[in-house]
Amino acid sequence: MTAKTVPVNNQSGFMNMLYRPPWVGLMAFVIVFVFQGIGHTIMIVMENVWPGEHYIYESAFALGLFGAVLLFYGMRSDKEVAATWLGFWAGSFLWTGWVEFAFVWSGDFLQVPDLMDPNIAGEIVTKAEYLVMMSSVGVLAATLAYFLLNPETKCNMFLWLQRNAKLKTGKPTKGHKRNFAAITALETIYVIWFFYLVLLFLYNDDIAGDKSIAAYVFFFLNTIWAVYLFQRLIKFWRVTTAIRYGIPTAIIAWNSIELMGRWNLFTSIWEKPQEFWLEMTLFTVAIVIAAFLAVKTPAHKKAELSRQQAS
Repeated sequence: MTAKTVPVNNQSGFMNMLYRPPWVGLMAFVIVFVFQGIGHTIMIVMENVWPGEHYIYESAFALGLFGAVLLFYGMRSDKEVAATWLGFWAGSFLWTGWVEFAFVWSGDFLQVPDLMDPNIAGEIVTKAEYLVMMSSVGVLAATLAYFLLNPETKCNMFLWLQRNAKLKTGKPTKGHKRNFAAITALETIYVIWFFYLVLLFLYNDDIAGDKSIAAYVFFFLNTIWAVYLFQRLIKFWRVTTAIRYGIPTAIIAWNSIELMGRWNLFTSIWEKPQEFWLEMTLFTVAIVIAAFLAVKTPAHKKAELSRQQAS
């Protein structure tokens, strides 16, 4: 009788490690978390470093167009991992290029003044584009109602609210095929937008203030929430689930970093690329490498590893 041979795993030990918890979720978290800072750097570089103020909007349009191209290819991809990552990058570049700079343009066109610090001469508290962004809260609330009541949603938070607040509007459509690039892009844009507005309203002295009791309570609860989500994330096996869970987890965690930066507890190096160009370059290169490795990770490695162990 011929002995049964166990399939040889050609993957390196390092790549095998990335297939398992906690590394699957941890990689997704780190990529999204660090890119929040890099996103700030990209915007500052476009406004102040390159290509100069005369080409800001042309550069913003090109960045958003690049995101749209990534979304196009992601939505056509049959590979769930690649489509999910393309959706994240598409959403990130669409947000920075077309959404954020649309508010920059609106602030300039409407001649909205920056909000200045009354105690420090020449110190900007909130830029004009973010004051304009606050007016989008009604659109966010209207679309939030749709996402909350959508029977096709797979969002854990929305499903929990539908179940416990009796908000179900029907059963999901049988055989409904999800497009993971589109879902991830929309999730990325929406979560960033939502928490931008939360922090902007929190920072406003006429509403709360960045050193108000409300700000400290939000920081405390947000940090607990981020830690809770993170400890769940690092238990995930499935790569695409980890990515889509890692996006809001990382952005929620970033809120605490934003608040600590607002309180001047550390130097926000991502806001000073001229001074910390080497550090930000290294961060960017590391994220590119990590993103490449993440795309190479199979979507269902757990089943394959289980079969190998049983052989």
